[in-house]
Amino acid sequence: MGLISRNLLMTLALSLVAIGAGAWLGAQFFVHQRHPASLHEFVHEQLDLTAEQKARLDRLERDFAAKRAAHEAELRAANAELAAAIQAGHEYNPQVQAAIDRFHRAMEAMQRDTVFHVLEMRTVLTPAQAAEYDKRITRVLTEDNR
Repeated sequence: MGLISRNLLMTLALSLVAIGAGAWLGAQFFVHQRHPASLHEFVHEQLDLTAEQKARLDRLERDFAAKRAAHEAELRAANAELAAAIQAGHEYNPQVQAAIDRFHRAMEAMQRDTVFHVLEMRTVLTPAQAAEYDKRITRVLTEDNR
């Protein structure tokens, strides 16, 4: 193999490595831009919690996980009821409306309990931590999630 062919192959190989690395780095950048750390990650990784704060938050999170699971089960049940009502009549009827109402009540309850949980978590934080937490909550609730 001649010197030109060897140089060409080496250039091609290095170009492919650079393209792959650039694509991977670009993907990582966009993934982190589109999916910022969750509130849980933010609280536990960026607020410099004490051991006591971590223990209190862990208890709150365990309690909320049970409530959330119950709400999610109710949402699935409401969706199943809606599917059955649609299949039974293939029209918008009182059973369809009842299933929609059930879903809305379940969603409202889940949102209400989530807000209570977010506010309860805030009580565990110091004033400086709470200020950062408030900024994060505001950003999460107001940013464009397209």
